[in-house]
Amino acid sequence: MAEILLAFVVLIILIFVLNLIPVFAPPTWMALAFVGFQFPETNPWALALVGAAAATLGRLTLALLSHKIIGKKLLSQAQRANIDVIKQRLRKRKTLTFSVFLSYAFSPLPSNFLFIAYGLTGLPLPRVALPFFLGRFVSYAFFILGGQAAGRRFQIDSLESTLYAGGYFIATQLTVIAALYAITRIDWAVLLDQHRFVWRR
Repeated sequence: MAEILLAFVVLIILIFVLNLIPVFAPPTWMALAFVGFQFPETNPWALALVGAAAATLGRLTLALLSHKIIGKKLLSQAQRANIDVIKQRLRKRKTLTFSVFLSYAFSPLPSNFLFIAYGLTGLPLPRVALPFFLGRFVSYAFFILGGQAAGRRFQIDSLESTLYAGGYFIATQLTVIAALYAITRIDWAVLLDQHRFVWRR
């Protein structure tokens, strides 16, 4: 029992740290699917619950740090004013924000960009905690159960799976970096009000 508890504590810390890293951190769902594959006897629901809770705490901390460090210290006054346009729109659309985070959390897409961008606005973090937790719990359970099923029935070529994971990982993280740069350069007032794309210099 003590060994199982220790393993869960270590897993919580690991997942929290992975979700705190802004870019180039391995996806949590891959790590949990691997655990399910290697240990098919593990309770998938408990593992998904632990993973979702730790991932949510990590992402909320990432959002908070992005607001404190990037938003207040690294962005120019003009860039902060540009981000404030998004902030004012999201402040009035709580249901939309909830839906976006919930639907996004169901997917295997990296969520670091989403939380860094949300953190830049300085909006309340509890608003996005619940939908992200619920979505991640369901998606993690799906991947864990899939990993357990594969662990019981198939022999997966480790080299092939590693190459696939590596290619997916690099592509998504490069996309995240480009998106984070773009969000501070797009003129959001013009885009949202006039429906025109303007790149701010």
